[in-house]
Amino acid sequence: MAASLLILTDFFQAANRALDYATNLAVPLKARLVLLHVRRDSILDPEMFTGQLSNLSQEAMDLALNGVASHLPVPVVAEVGHGRIAFAVADAVTRHHPQLVVLGRADHSGTPNELVETTSLDILRTTPYPMLVVPHSVESTAPPRRVLLVVDGENFTLGEHAGSARQFLAALGAELVVGHVMPDRHSGELPPSVLDSVLRTGLALELPPVGTRTLVNEDVAAGILHAAQPKDFDLVVLIARQRSFMGNLFHRSVTAQVLLESKIPVLVLPAK
Repeated sequence: MAASLLILTDFFQAANRALDYATNLAVPLKARLVLLHVRRDSILDPEMFTGQLSNLSQEAMDLALNGVASHLPVPVVAEVGHGRIAFAVADAVTRHHPQLVVLGRADHSGTPNELVETTSLDILRTTPYPMLVVPHSVESTAPPRRVLLVVDGENFTLGEHAGSARQFLAALGAELVVGHVMPDRHSGELPPSVLDSVLRTGLALELPPVGTRTLVNEDVAAGILHAAQPKDFDLVVLIARQRSFMGNLFHRSVTAQVLLESKIPVLVLPAK
């Protein structure tokens, strides 16, 4: 099966920015795009009462999807789903087996984070799958060349997603820096176990020599956000263990905070 990227669209600004980003990624990955618009017509959808939703007719949706697809320089399949976005994405994932699910992050600057129920968090709880979240304000949609991979130093495995994650990084040929958050400047050099935990997965295969960086901060999420600046990196990669997706604890997790506040795109890789 040809490689693919599953991209969600509601035809608003954030989704269009993410589509530009995914289109540029599809070229080095030699992937097609699966363009998914979800008609959120379920009364059980909690997001029916928050934010701005697309409420286009079926005819209007078909015209919009076909219009978008016809102007893209890569192969595209366009689909319409129904109901809760997370469930529609889960269905599309089982049929297309994409390398990544890609979506845009809208501007929630006027809403406290604890009140924001974002699509990305809902999808990750429902179907933990490699997900790339592109902020609406991202400065460049070019493929990333400088990647910050943040790990906690414990061994991890990416399971069924290991191959696609390695292929993704190898195709980009990006500079990879492994980061680890430590509480103070007296913590010493980066423990060897931090880099070893990444090398064991094979994520760094076929890449230039991997760099390391100590991110000094008492707060892990704040340390990542401080380091993941557009002047230094184009993409931040987080390893999210299964416990990160459990219930309401996910709202207070490092993954959730970085997804909500990062200035650069965030790739979340589910791990064990």
